[in-house]
Amino acid sequence: MSEAAPSIEARVRELLAADDRPGAATAAIQEFGPPVLRYLRSLLRDEDDASDAFSIFAENVWRGLSTWRGEGSLKAWSFRLAWNAAINLRNEAWRRRGRRFFTGEASALAEEIRTRSHVKVERQRHVLDKLRESLDVEDVSLLALRIDQKLSWAEIADVLAADGERTEPAALMKRFERLKGRLAKMAKDQGLIE
Repeated sequence: MSEAAPSIEARVRELLAADDRPGAATAAIQEFGPPVLRYLRSLLRDEDDASDAFSIFAENVWRGLSTWRGEGSLKAWSFRLAWNAAINLRNEAWRRRGRRFFTGEASALAEEIRTRSHVKVERQRHVLDKLRESLDVEDVSLLALRIDQKLSWAEIADVLAADGERTEPAALMKRFERLKGRLAKMAKDQGLIE
């Protein structure tokens, strides 16, 4: 029977205890980098800003990991660094002048994770576009109105009324549930979800 892999926190503690700060920082950035980048993208809603904040985050992990005392989780500490990077990015005067922050090994690692993540997102977006193309226009409209526009079922029924005949909101809800099931199966077949 094989031993369970050590947790990221245990691995980082071991590397720090062995005075391998670059190894510890690399492990932390590789583990938390992809979810932090998703967080920064959702928070900043701009790819360039998210990239800049992610580089700052990676530099701060690289420089400051030895100050992490383990009082809180490494994950929370990492996301706190990401939050601070995002807030500082918005508040710093250098940001308005357009100066970019790319230096050192941490930024190279950040760029590798960002690129790998971007390729994955683009691949998923392409597959999602193909899934959307396989739907009829009414299903696409139903999805867009409910998910993108956040309309109520009654509002959607009004929008989709054909020749004055309004579909009942309950019928639209059922159709939406069937559509979600169909999309889930298609996404699973395409490898988007497990």
